Amino acid sequence: MNLFEKLANIFRVPDLRKRVLFTLAMLAVYRVGSHIPTPGIDTAALSRIFDQFAGSALGMVDLFSGGNLSKLTIFALGITPYITASIIFQLLTVVYEPLARLQREGELGRKKITQYTRYLTVVLSAIQSVGIALTLEKGMGTTEKLVQNPGIGFVLMTMITLTCGTAFIMWLGEQITERGIGNGMSLLIFTGIVVGLPKAMADLYDKVENKIWGVFTVPAVILLVVFMVAVIAFIVFVERSERRVPMQFAKRMVGRRMIGGQQSYIPLRVNSGGVMPVIFASSILSIPTLFAPSMRDSKFFGPILEALRFGEPAYTVLYAVGILFFAYFYVSIVFNPKEVADNIRRGGGFVPGIRPGANTANHINDILTRITLVGGLYLVLISLIPEWLIAGIKLNHLPWVGAFFERLPAWVTNGLGMNFYFGGTSLLIVVGVAMDTANQIESQLIMRHYEGFTPKSGRIRGRRQW
Repeated sequence: MNLFEKLANIFRVPDLRKRVLFTLAMLAVYRVGSHIPTPGIDTAALSRIFDQFAGSALGMVDLFSGGNLSKLTIFALGITPYITASIIFQLLTVVYEPLARLQREGELGRKKITQYTRYLTVVLSAIQSVGIALTLEKGMGTTEKLVQNPGIGFVLMTMITLTCGTAFIMWLGEQITERGIGNGMSLLIFTGIVVGLPKAMADLYDKVENKIWGVFTVPAVILLVVFMVAVIAFIVFVERSERRVPMQFAKRMVGRRMIGGQQSYIPLRVNSGGVMPVIFASSILSIPTLFAPSMRDSKFFGPILEALRFGEPAYTVLYAVGILFFAYFYVSIVFNPKEVADNIRRGGGFVPGIRPGANTANHINDILTRITLVGGLYLVLISLIPEWLIAGIKLNHLPWVGAFFERLPAWVTNGLGMNFYFGGTSLLIVVGVAMDTANQIESQLIMRHYEGFTPKSGRIRGRRQW
């Protein structure tokens, strides 16, 4: 069965067809809004400034917003405020007992927490939009005049426009999750990255045509493409990997039938958090970036913001620590070893060699802790190494090791100057979201016992066992 037949099978299921078409319609609305500029902005001057920040963390923020920030469209803030609000409430559910009780109440409690998250998203959007308006009035630290009519009217207009835009994006993501094929917020980020790929390919072609790296231009581009393919293969390999914990079910009589006695396993993903730890860590570190251009001359904040520039050692360390933290934090939210152990015991099962109950929960928790460390280090590796190749390893100004890095070629410390679309973070998001979406579509087909898809083509290959 070829690719077109598989796509045709998707559209033969009425409910799935409606979900796919609804998702595409919502993504089209998102792209339309990405071309509506915020009133009172000189977009041409703003684009020139963002070209100067292409190799910085501001470029990463613009990447997550789908290029909306560099054009300051009505969706300029993207879903960053929503992600930040979600992080805050997920942290509070751990330390604040009333919220923890709400979460334990089930679906009703989760809906209440989601409602609070929406309110906080609006508040954060208003604060960030005011900061962006004031930064634009100051020219983002340059001599460019970005605002046509500065003043309180412009600040209020920008705050209302960007806040409403973020609220609308939040609504779009929730609609895709509920009425579409799921993963609404991730699909919005995915769409924003994918639409920039043609521009990235054109930029790569220009570098080859102009021989920007001299005689090494063609070999460098070939190595870059090979490296991208290797990164994608590595991402697919790890995302499909899992640690299987064996289970044994005892035989028992139910009525006149003897059931049980079979063997099974608990599949524990190596990277249970998916792309969310990377998105969370990037969103947190992107907050100072929005205010960096207007505060670079500050005696107090200037050195701090300079140290947190993309590629600097402080940024890299915080980024890596943030990814590891959110990898463990996200797993602690989505997976409860005690609950799994209780379900196994109630089903008459046990892990061979481990006593049921608390011992089983501790055993599962120990395994989960070890594989989450592997998954977190994998995310750090995928996120940092390609970015070092693109933006460089900026260790040449540090004491003790700076002299060594100064003697290295310029492309080591300054990078190859490529767009972020070729970075590990963007590839991780694109590949991860694409795989999750494909799995969800296949699950919808299998759930409806649709035989036109799986018998001939076979299911998507299961995760590898570690």
